[in-house]
Amino acid sequence: MTNNNQIHLRVKDYSVSGEEFDLIENKEFGFLETMPQPLSNKLQEYYQSEDYISHTDSKRNLFEKVYHVVRGIALKSKLNLINSFQGEEKKLLDVGCGTGDFLQTAQNNNWKVFGIEPNEQARKIANTKTNNSVFEIEELLKFEDHSFDVITLWHVLEHLPDLENHIKVFRKLLKPNGFLIIAVPNYKSYDAKYYKQFWAAYDVPRHFWHFNQESILKLTRKYRLELKKVKPMWFDAFYVSMLSEKYKTGKMNPIKGICIGLLSNIKAVLSKEASSLIYVIKKS
Repeated sequence: MTNNNQIHLRVKDYSVSGEEFDLIENKEFGFLETMPQPLSNKLQEYYQSEDYISHTDSKRNLFEKVYHVVRGIALKSKLNLINSFQGEEKKLLDVGCGTGDFLQTAQNNNWKVFGIEPNEQARKIANTKTNNSVFEIEELLKFEDHSFDVITLWHVLEHLPDLENHIKVFRKLLKPNGFLIIAVPNYKSYDAKYYKQFWAAYDVPRHFWHFNQESILKLTRKYRLELKKVKPMWFDAFYVSMLSEKYKTGKMNPIKGICIGLLSNIKAVLSKEASSLIYVIKKS
């Protein structure tokens, strides 16, 4: 997709391969692209890590236990958000649903749920929680058009190759006046600028795209979608900063990470540039 070769930053894959990748600015939309992007038949190799928490329910250490506590709080917030946009059928599609906790929460609150999860281990766990409502990614193209009241991607859009075609698919699957809810890291945040190449939310090469608010606005406008609201994800600054501190120094320094995360959130109150942002997008 890239249409120029200006390198914004060079970043290392700290969690799996140790390889380095370039982040290159896309002139049309303003997001950053990871280059080179892994070939599709090699991509899963970059997810082979016991530390990839979203693919497991493990609680091996304090870091993972805190992650799960925060995730529980976030699930309630996500449910409240989709409940404010529910249609008559309350049909939800969660793309990249991981181990299915959000789908389970929605299902327990009378949503008819469907999930897409490419990771086999995570998909099996999710299906035990959702009465086998989670499918491989190939099923995404088999749903009928105008099927869903809400489609959610919680830190997933940045993982999807062929970005613009996926946006087209989501638009087709939404009912008229349906909502697309996208949560992604924000490389314009204070913690991103502070940690630079050590910022954990770059997560190359698993993250193909690195968004800011302007890039999401341009992308949605191109495909006749209306950006209605932008909401901060306050907890992400702490999690990302603690992990970034580990990448930067080689060891966990939770106090320093928490301090940087707090400072990032304080600055975001005025700048509106939180570490991660939720975009509420309407199909007109």
